[in-house]
Amino acid sequence: MKKTKKDKSIVKFIIVSGLSGAGKSQALKCFEDMGFFCVDNLPTTLIPKFAELCAQSMGMMNNVALGIDVREADFFKQLFETLLILSENNIEYRVVFLEASNNVLIKRYSETRRPHPLSTKGKTVLDDIIDERKKIESLKERADLVVDTSFLTVHELRNTLWERFNCLTKERELTISLVSFGYKYGIPSDADLLFDLRFLPNPNYIEELNQLTGDDKGVVDYILKFPMAHKFLEKLFDLIGFLIPQYIAEGKSYLTIGFGCTGGRHRSVALCNLFADFIKQSSFKVNLIIKHRDSKK
Repeated sequence: MKKTKKDKSIVKFIIVSGLSGAGKSQALKCFEDMGFFCVDNLPTTLIPKFAELCAQSMGMMNNVALGIDVREADFFKQLFETLLILSENNIEYRVVFLEASNNVLIKRYSETRRPHPLSTKGKTVLDDIIDERKKIESLKERADLVVDTSFLTVHELRNTLWERFNCLTKERELTISLVSFGYKYGIPSDADLLFDLRFLPNPNYIEELNQLTGDDKGVVDYILKFPMAHKFLEKLFDLIGFLIPQYIAEGKSYLTIGFGCTGGRHRSVALCNLFADFIKQSSFKVNLIIKHRDSKK
């Protein structure tokens, strides 16, 4: 698939297509997580105009993923003409084609109970799949990447696309939200990991500390006087230090870690801050968000 030798536009298009039921929607979600501006089922005749608008977006839509399927009338004639127009206008594009075996596609349609897009009266799902496979073969031949999703999990599909295309946007980053809270006010509903710190001595019972919070040095110094606090942090750093690379490799985008004590003012705040310092001093490429939910209650 040759492009012109002129300077390329800063806008890059990924055309995601293939057999219905092969995972186009999941692929678009992956591209969205990579920072692509994603549009599903945009009529092919509108793609050149859309590309023009992207070029005028001041960098807001430099990387675009478009989901295209065979349901459009004159699908291939319009699509191939559109790809030619993109080349003539120096728009860099790549075609990702998703496919799966007939048996897998039949099973997926059976599980979702959705009709095939080409379904007509008197035809079986297998008939529709075979018909679509013939119609779309010429696009497969022009694809830059063909992915058979028959035996891929969603995470494996995500990794396949990420390894091929994340260089077009930015390096994969995990956003970690650290939330301190008080159990008396309820557990954060979005927490992935929870650590109960009520086993630590409570500064609330120390007169000179009970009006302070875990943001204050006196509270931190009091908690760290106890060997169990150091032991806990050591084990926590080891555990999370192991987990973060695994979550990144698995494709996780967000991780929320909750630190709880009784009222959410002393122990949870202090340990949350100490853990944040550990993350900041580590080599992990993550975005860090810190929230002390109940420290002012």
